[in-house]
Amino acid sequence: MGGYAVVLAVAVLVTFGLTPLVRRLAVRIGAVVPPSPRGVHTVPMPNIGGAAMFVGFLAAMAVASQIPQFSEMFNGSSEPAGLMLGAGVMFAVGALDDLRDVSPPAKLAGMVLAASLLSLFGVSMLFFRVPFIGWETVVLSPDLAPLATVILVIVFANAINLIDGLDGLAAGTVIIAGTALFLYADRLFKNGFLEGSNIAPLVAIIAVGICVGFLPFNFTGRIMMGDEGALFLGLLLAVTTITIGGRADYQYTGTTYFFFAPLFIPIVILGVPIIDTAFSFFRRVARRRSFAVADKDHLHHRLMRLGHGPRRTVVILWLWTALLSGLALLPAYTNEGNALVPLGIMALALLLYAFFFPGKREAQAIVAEEERELEEAQARRSGPSGEEAQARRSGPSGEEAQARRSGPSGEEAQAVPAAGAGVVEMRSRRRGTGS
Repeated sequence: MGGYAVVLAVAVLVTFGLTPLVRRLAVRIGAVVPPSPRGVHTVPMPNIGGAAMFVGFLAAMAVASQIPQFSEMFNGSSEPAGLMLGAGVMFAVGALDDLRDVSPPAKLAGMVLAASLLSLFGVSMLFFRVPFIGWETVVLSPDLAPLATVILVIVFANAINLIDGLDGLAAGTVIIAGTALFLYADRLFKNGFLEGSNIAPLVAIIAVGICVGFLPFNFTGRIMMGDEGALFLGLLLAVTTITIGGRADYQYTGTTYFFFAPLFIPIVILGVPIIDTAFSFFRRVARRRSFAVADKDHLHHRLMRLGHGPRRTVVILWLWTALLSGLALLPAYTNEGNALVPLGIMALALLLYAFFFPGKREAQAIVAEEERELEEAQARRSGPSGEEAQARRSGPSGEEAQARRSGPSGEEAQAVPAAGAGVVEMRSRRRGTGS
């Protein structure tokens, strides 16, 4: 454990020391996100905090390569190089999207490239176990192994990116999930099921360290990790899951459950936001609106609409992550309670659905609110003020419309006959003088 403690300390200290510098750089170069209706910030926020996390990751990997305890992981193995290359590509994709908008297809292509580099350098799934039904281990063919790796990396990257909607939410979730992954990997190693060359526990502890170093600045609302940090963290969790569960052909209690639990930890925690995003996608397709337009309907938005503040919402989601991690670790440490894992996950999923998934009326109200906000934003960009734009859209006011329908007012009605009488009198005079 001594080597892991050193690596953890390096990851924490480097990230903690660099984050204020990255924040100043972001302000200087204009890498900030302005306030938006979907966000909770009232001032522009620096959004390249993932750069400090990535440097902390590289520093921790460099120190680990010099510690004798980890020599088996680095000597004669291409996996550390593949990890750093894949992480670098994923970080670059996110950074490019943070600094200038990248189209969804281009962003997906970058994720596929990062995952493909992992597979090319040996960080790939070898075995696949079907949970809960007692099937034997399925050995993935050389054609399917890279595909499974790419899919898992993309799922994890997007899952962490989706949950990064409040200060500290993604970083805290990764701390809890990464700690659970490290504890499980250590349990496997002590029982002789995990080889010393497996990089899973090292990657997990580094992910925990960089998030611990970043969290004090992120949770207090001074800087955001951006897509570069969220996608990068998702890749680290995917690598840990692949190298623990994707190479498990042994019968050990908790193996099957925990292989899927790291996958379902972010997915179940993000279950309602993912479902909301799916329904939002279909709703926008039906309305012929771009499905790339984000909505204000994720789980953290719902919690805040229930009256929870941003920080309380974050803590609630952290506790859900801890609960899922505890359910996954229970069989490995007690050698019993396997049946509690699927039951607990299903119970929590049902609880989330019952309390936070909207009914039809609420969904319609949310759609109406989003459309109103979109119209107001378009009116502000088009030039006239919101009141003028609303007046133009709504037509004449109630008094003007009533006046038009009822004809001229009383004074105006009296003035018209009087004017007519004057004209008649003038005509009579002219006829009299001319006769």
